[in-house]
Amino acid sequence: MGSSRRVELRLIACALGSLFLFPFPSRGQAAFHSPQSSKGTAATVAEASKFADEAEKRLFDLQVKASRASWVQENFITDDTEQVAADANEALDAATTELAGKARRFDGLKLPKDVARKLKLLKLSSIFPAPRNPAEQKELAKLAASLDGDYGKGVWCPDGEKGKCLDVTAIERLMATNRDPEQLKRAWLGWHAIGAPMRKRFERFVELGNKGSREMGFQDAGALWRSKYDMPPDAFAKEVDRLWEQVRPLYLSLHAYVRAQLAKKYGKDLVPENGPIPAHLLGNIWSQEWTNVYPLLAPPESGSSYDLTEILRARKTDGRSSRSRRTATWFVTPAPGTWTRKTTCASRCAFRLPMRTSGRSITSWGTISISGRITRSRRCSGTAPTTASTKR
Repeated sequence: MGSSRRVELRLIACALGSLFLFPFPSRGQAAFHSPQSSKGTAATVAEASKFADEAEKRLFDLQVKASRASWVQENFITDDTEQVAADANEALDAATTELAGKARRFDGLKLPKDVARKLKLLKLSSIFPAPRNPAEQKELAKLAASLDGDYGKGVWCPDGEKGKCLDVTAIERLMATNRDPEQLKRAWLGWHAIGAPMRKRFERFVELGNKGSREMGFQDAGALWRSKYDMPPDAFAKEVDRLWEQVRPLYLSLHAYVRAQLAKKYGKDLVPENGPIPAHLLGNIWSQEWTNVYPLLAPPESGSSYDLTEILRARKTDGRSSRSRRTATWFVTPAPGTWTRKTTCASRCAFRLPMRTSGRSITSWGTISISGRITRSRRCSGTAPTTASTKR
């Protein structure tokens, strides 16, 4: 669970939150305290507004640094980049925990809607808030980086370590296209085996996140997450249950249909009439969707579909052609105006695409910086890359 968010572990983006602080406690959230300043005197609206502005600026800077560090770690997974990401996330988590604790002194104070919303989102911004203990903050950040790194480095080696190993992208492709049930089962089990060594670290990660959540006034991290939707956490859980009951009949019908169609393909020995559908037959290593097995499920009267990948290949939009580069440029070229794009040799991924420089369309080696910006540059040989000013 890095700050950007995959071992989803990069999971959850910040919820929108409500415009008001809830003026009542719930089972998952502690009661509000009387508003007092850090000096013991009554807190004021002006103080709360100033605090919110300063906290916003401080966290913005830390979030940019953490995002950049996470980008480097995700694309260049090493022990060093894990440590860089851990350090950046530790600084962000520590500041968030500190500021969220300080924001509680304004609980119960009648605030302007925008200030109240900022303070509430501050408290809810962490997915797993760090405890106040500095040693535990450092431990949580290291756990997050190591879990994310291990997930990204995970491979399945069907013929042993000396044979060819498949990463998550290759296994995704195999699960989506292969229809051999034994090979699918091997791939599914092989991929999920990478999680076993992570179990104890993940349990400790959750333990620290729950502790940090309790220190912020929530029952646990789950209660904090459920507090992000303009209602108390218990009310949100009840609303989800209500909505689930509405869609449950449709889901059960779809589930029964998928089971029947898969049984036609693989037989009732592999797809029994009762119990869960075997996860490895659903075309996805997380069993989270059925899109990849649609050809096996589509009703006869549904008509022919289309393969977008084949269409793109037929149009020579395959990532290597000039048309691909023009399409890529169309996506990244900014709106009318000038945008100076910066990068460094040490943090770029090179690729070819056309860039517009001083009104002329040229094709050059481009780079993506850790902030995601694009530039054209000479190859690195101790000199700084050329910065291009681009215009529409």
